[in-house]
Amino acid sequence: MADPATEAFVACRNLLFTVAYQLLGSAADAEDVLQETWLRWAGVDLAVVRDQRAYLVRITTRQALMRLRALGRRKESYIGPWLPEPLLTTPDVAEDVELADSVSMAMLLVLETLGPAERAVFVLREVFDLGYDEIAEAVGKSPAAVRQIAHRARSHVAARRPRGAVSAAATRDALEAFRRAGETGDLQGLLDVLAPDVVFLGDGGGIVQATLSPVTGAADVARLLAAGLGNLAVGTLEAAQVNGYPALILRRGGEADTVLAARIDDGLVTGIYAVRNPEKLSRLDEATTLCR
Repeated sequence: MADPATEAFVACRNLLFTVAYQLLGSAADAEDVLQETWLRWAGVDLAVVRDQRAYLVRITTRQALMRLRALGRRKESYIGPWLPEPLLTTPDVAEDVELADSVSMAMLLVLETLGPAERAVFVLREVFDLGYDEIAEAVGKSPAAVRQIAHRARSHVAARRPRGAVSAAATRDALEAFRRAGETGDLQGLLDVLAPDVVFLGDGGGIVQATLSPVTGAADVARLLAAGLGNLAVGTLEAAQVNGYPALILRRGGEADTVLAARIDDGLVTGIYAVRNPEKLSRLDEATTLCR
């Protein structure tokens, strides 16, 4: 029979992983944070813990902040654009619209523009609805400072997040246009769903071929996509739920080669994200349960 500490940790594990992943954008680093959280939790006297869930979130946040700063240094030497590690998510994530939005590729990239403390405060407040006092303990700042950080982060994110509610159906329709372009060469159909200022980001991490800088403009992005998706003789393109939204997975020899996700604004695709770095696709076939 599991001891109380283990039971409490297991009960909160999906929540803790979600917190760590949203702060880091990396499932591998989130798992490492959970290991550190467990090591510290195992040494806690539960008799003095008033709220086990809040205590575990606090440990996880502190460990994630430490790793986030180290991750920032790694990103400085990263080859080409850095994109979050895609997660194959369970259907219940898509059903929670707010959760799906918070872990979408588009939102995680917006969160990348925040500093570590701002990112932690925003995630804990806006996604998990923690009180300012709880957040203050987690990030090591006063409640008054946390309120100011939350206001600043909220304004920052509001100016950069998708301009309207994004439906899964709209995302699915856009990805279907990508698929048709690859299968039939229907470049016009692809152009019809791309915003004039659409941006394409490819993440190969210097390990596999990918664009080393953003590609902008509907015509250039459409040609790039049509060329990339048109070479499917040695691969298959399948629909999937990735980070809470519809996405496409290109497989070669049964192995994930590329994950293609999209950002939609006002009914048009404004961002396309192609993750090709094999290190970020190694756990893609493990469906992940996220929760708030």
